[in-house]
Amino acid sequence: MKQDQVIAALRLRVEAAGGSGTRLPAERGLAALLGCSRQSLRTALAVLEAEGALWRHVGQGTFLGPRPRGLPLRETVLLTATSPAQLMQARLIVEPPVAAEAARAAVPADLVRLEALLAQGRHARNRPEAEQADAAFHRAVAETAGNPVLLGLLDYLSGARRRAAWQQEWERTYRRIGVAEFTAVHSDQHAAVVAAIAAGDAARAEAAMRAHLNTFAAAMATPISPQTLPAPAHSAARRR
Repeated sequence: MKQDQVIAALRLRVEAAGGSGTRLPAERGLAALLGCSRQSLRTALAVLEAEGALWRHVGQGTFLGPRPRGLPLRETVLLTATSPAQLMQARLIVEPPVAAEAARAAVPADLVRLEALLAQGRHARNRPEAEQADAAFHRAVAETAGNPVLLGLLDYLSGARRRAAWQQEWERTYRRIGVAEFTAVHSDQHAAVVAAIAAGDAARAEAAMRAHLNTFAAAMATPISPQTLPAPAHSAARRR
């Protein structure tokens, strides 16, 4: 295939791939799709990158649209390439030490707010309310830590909750364990984090947050079975 044909084929692939921020397949796979060598592909990628149709980041991939200004990688791009399992792994690395910092930095006003959010979580009536309460609680812990860099990082990770992949996983988990899990077990775990922060016990706060996130990570990893799905309304009506 001639180089101009490779460029034309790549243009068509880019036009059909989606909006700005969409990640293209890796070079090996993309070359196979276009039926060209990787060297020819790289030349074509360079042409389209010069035109602003795409941009490349070493170790991350090739993305549609112009290169972001000021940052090598936009939040939407990174989170698009992140799976729910990878997100939970990142949260397990970041959030327990943040809880420890919160225990060191908390003032009475922080504890009042954490207790209020804990109560909000216990009274969640459905999935959106449970998710909103959970997100607000974890953000409040980061705010209590008092480090804007840590807060920004937690906000960055929380952006993944808006992605379809996370929402589907959350819905699957919620349907399996139900609202009682979030208002009881998970709220009890939030309470353990708050108690440790209130006591100024950094090690206990870190351990409590890690235990909580591990519980949720395990719940998300458990395959759903037909027996755990709620029965359709018409089936319930027939049983009555």
